[in-house]
Amino acid sequence: MNAPKPTFSIVTATYNAAQVLPQLIASLQAQTDQDFEWIVADGASTDDTLALIEAAMGTIGRGITVDSRPDFGIYDALNRGVKLASGEYYLVMGADDVLAPDAVENYRNACAESGADFVTAHSEASAATNNRFRNPKYEWLYGPFAHVYGHAVSLAIKRSLHQRFGFYSRLFPIAADQMFILQAIHVGARVEKKSFIAGRFESKDGASGQNILGTLLEGFHVQLRFGHTLWLQTLILLLRIFKNRKRVEFTKP
Repeated sequence: MNAPKPTFSIVTATYNAAQVLPQLIASLQAQTDQDFEWIVADGASTDDTLALIEAAMGTIGRGITVDSRPDFGIYDALNRGVKLASGEYYLVMGADDVLAPDAVENYRNACAESGADFVTAHSEASAATNNRFRNPKYEWLYGPFAHVYGHAVSLAIKRSLHQRFGFYSRLFPIAADQMFILQAIHVGARVEKKSFIAGRFESKDGASGQNILGTLLEGFHVQLRFGHTLWLQTLILLLRIFKNRKRVEFTKP
């Protein structure tokens, strides 16, 4: 007998996202499995973001819940969204991300079959990379992304994990997802890897895409918290800064 499919939530943090949000809305409307809820944690947008969401009411899943108020950044917003969600699993989608039409169906099937704490699937970008390094033994190099293919788009998360490990830490405004994933995995959270492509992750407008140096530094500190060697992590950090030197912005005195 097949296990019943778990309830499912999609959580999105928005702030003045009117230019990019239509592509996400269209991809949610196109899902082959509409048995999900969409939770939007908005940071008090002043453009047409809320109007676009209002116009989509009744066309997406089992309904849309919107909470709009000033916040302290993306993970503060995501924490609000996760607390509002009712699904057994949730998936984070950025306002400019796009979900493949069968993504919800595939995720719910995989969650039902495995019962895993994390179900990870490819984004278009991760599917094009060499995945032999997506192995826990390479955590020293890739951090949580040795275990999972990504956070937004690529990771269905069992919501009850937050009861055990708390919510996304405000100590890491950019890399709180990395901290949470590793914290759970290091005490035995189970990961199920799937080969389907869940959608397209757009990082250019997010905090990690805009602040490369901050992203690298926070990732470095997360790695140290999980016992990885200081000298090796420092070397990796310097090499990554050099590799991204054209995108890194240093504050001038």
